[in-house]
Amino acid sequence: MTKSYDAVIIGGGHNGLVCAFYLARAGYKVRILERRAVVGGAAVTEEFYPGFRNSTASYTVSLLNPKVIRDMQLTDHGYRVIERPISNFLPQPDGGYLKLGGGLEKTQAEFAKFSARDAEALPAYYAALEVVADVLRDLVLKSPPNVGEGLTMIVEALKQGRRVAGLGLEQQRDVLDLFTKSARSFLDGWFESDAVKAAFGFDAVVGNYASPDTPGSAYVLLHHVFGEVNGKKGAWGHSVGGMGAITQIMAKVVTAMGVEISLEAPVETVLVDGGRAVGVRLESGEEVMGGAVIANVGPKLLYERMMDPSDLPADFTKRVKAFKAGSGTFRMNVALSALPDFTCLPGVGEHHQSGIIIAPTLDYMDRAFMDAKRDGWSKAPIVEMLIPSTIDDTLAPAGCHVASLFCQQFAPELPVGRSWDEERETAADDIIATVEAQAPGFARSVIARQIHSPLDLERKFGLVGGDIMHGNLTLDQMWAARPVLGHGAYRGPVKGLYMCGAGTHPGGGVTGAPGHNAAREVMKDKAIFGKWRGRG
Repeated sequence: MTKSYDAVIIGGGHNGLVCAFYLARAGYKVRILERRAVVGGAAVTEEFYPGFRNSTASYTVSLLNPKVIRDMQLTDHGYRVIERPISNFLPQPDGGYLKLGGGLEKTQAEFAKFSARDAEALPAYYAALEVVADVLRDLVLKSPPNVGEGLTMIVEALKQGRRVAGLGLEQQRDVLDLFTKSARSFLDGWFESDAVKAAFGFDAVVGNYASPDTPGSAYVLLHHVFGEVNGKKGAWGHSVGGMGAITQIMAKVVTAMGVEISLEAPVETVLVDGGRAVGVRLESGEEVMGGAVIANVGPKLLYERMMDPSDLPADFTKRVKAFKAGSGTFRMNVALSALPDFTCLPGVGEHHQSGIIIAPTLDYMDRAFMDAKRDGWSKAPIVEMLIPSTIDDTLAPAGCHVASLFCQQFAPELPVGRSWDEERETAADDIIATVEAQAPGFARSVIARQIHSPLDLERKFGLVGGDIMHGNLTLDQMWAARPVLGHGAYRGPVKGLYMCGAGTHPGGGVTGAPGHNAAREVMKDKAIFGKWRGRG
């Protein structure tokens, strides 16, 4: 018997759960279809070796929107995030190190070790970045103006543009710089020390298969600083229980509201009848009908693998084919018998609770990208290591630890004749060796490792090209043009079809914003056009 719902959501990641919450709160009958045996998408906590649990893919918190946290009452259900004592720790080639975060004065003192001028420039840099980040925060929960909607689009564009127009000339120049310049070009205008520029430039290559010299990479830097933790803007933290604790709480909340969550229910095809999305067919053959079909998967996966091309406009299909996806990310979790002991800063300290960044200069990051383009990855890759068990002892046995290794500049597709199935272990060895060079004995402390190459990320989480953002955050794929101009307001090119994933505004990260915004557009269409007419 075919069941029918007000809304069917493809994918049980955090945005799908958020979208379901707002629809269920409005009285909609909602069903979520998740292909894996666990809800949460890429924000999950799993045991990867007996006694060792970790956030398997997504691994740290900052961007989850405060309104979503409040509306879903996540804190009342056990949501807890512990802020990092410092943001990042960067070992340097000369045997020194730089620590970023922990307050302005503390960071200035660190910068002064490398450049008194840079320490003096820091307050103005923070102030400039915060002004632009506030502009982005103001736009996060707004639907982009949808090109093609005439006067409505013009009015909405003017309203959203007013925030930028109201800035002073100097701040408007900063906005332009951050949206168009390379990270290096932007940071060169502020700082002189290679270590200081690397401390900020790292954010520009996170989930971004590009060099810090690539125009537009400065925006990716900005994308990673508009969040907050416990009311503190720009901070990052550890979710107690791992990232899966967040999505498990979300699932508990929406289930109590009547949302049905089906696990091990992979969607094969979006069903279209008379030019309108009417439901989905599962790989099992079951058909689930819905007044609205809402995709919490990336545009490449949705439109190239879950839909019949004949159901889509030809130009739209061409644009989606050209949509760039592939973040160059390699993700590994390791079980450790001991904490790493860094040559540049021996012993246990606050740096073990920070992001440990092995990417000491922008030149190092650029070489990693160039090597990846030529060879598939660099023998000296960009590595960020977090050790959440230092503040959450439920993740590992006593005396042991788990670490997340989040690595950048690994080609989504290897050169001809090579595959990630064959090369994943070798790449993992190179990552371990990169950490070992900074913390001798690290390799010996590894009890077990869980490897996610770009191909593994695609197979396991549906991240095409291993893209944690569901698509590159470039100027041509942002705001009203994400994923395709004319469909930037969460509506697909087929009536009744909506998108609520990271391939829509404002992009990747555990934000909840696409889910929040898509639900609003679904409800708006119902209110304007009557029951389930929707818009194309």
